[in-house]
Amino acid sequence: MATAFKWVLEFSTPMALITLAATVSWCFFGIRVAVAGSFKSVSTMSNGLILRCLLLGLINPAFYYWILFTAYELLPAQDAMAINYTWGLTLPLVASMFSRKLPAKSEAGLALLSYLGILVIATNGNLTSFQFDQPTGVALALFSTVIWGLSWVVNSRVVDANGIDPEIALFLNFSAALPLLWVITGLAGQLPSVGMGSLLGGLYIGLFEMGIAFVLWMNALRLTDNPLRISSLIFLAPPLSLVLIGMVLKEFIAGSTMIGLVIILIGLAGQQLLDRAK
Repeated sequence: MATAFKWVLEFSTPMALITLAATVSWCFFGIRVAVAGSFKSVSTMSNGLILRCLLLGLINPAFYYWILFTAYELLPAQDAMAINYTWGLTLPLVASMFSRKLPAKSEAGLALLSYLGILVIATNGNLTSFQFDQPTGVALALFSTVIWGLSWVVNSRVVDANGIDPEIALFLNFSAALPLLWVITGLAGQLPSVGMGSLLGGLYIGLFEMGIAFVLWMNALRLTDNPLRISSLIFLAPPLSLVLIGMVLKEFIAGSTMIGLVIILIGLAGQQLLDRAK
């Protein structure tokens, strides 16, 4: 996804990309929900519940992906990918806020360790100078992890508490986001172009990043008796992503990015071990 984001942003603005990709994803979930005959369940939902699902769509996908794509536009793909990957630590920290339970010292320490990795990446390994090449991009990439954690926790609570089909909730999320995205891109004069690069990129990101990947992940969790074993596979993504970034985008992979990513992954692995112990 990091390679796809950076490549497509050569042909498109962040707002145009999220608008096109979200449209593709909305169609994908609409078809799946229609084929499954799940639209009937919407009629049994209360107006308040439907409104909550719609409002959550303004946070994710609309706001979240706009922040994320803007970060990718400002930063090298390798840096944006590594920083955004700390969502695995931000998520439990956000969840602890909702449960009104402070994270354990070990959890907080692992989070700080991963954020040290971000600092290594952001300063190109020169921690003593404490100078950031792209402070806005770094801030947006970090902020995207907070938005993701917030939307995921709230959406999960709404789905679990009301027994909603997750794909119905996602379809409602995208149904609210789409009109807003099209209006904003139109007013800003940034409507998606009809060029092959932007169209193929929007199709790919809309299907995989926002669609098929979610369905596969959801079914993987449903079929396993050990979610931690499944979630451990996410550690394959960053090294593979760096290979693709180097081969496809021809980015020189900086030593500071490698060191910072290793530190981030150590923090994430520690969180996995804590969860396994619990």
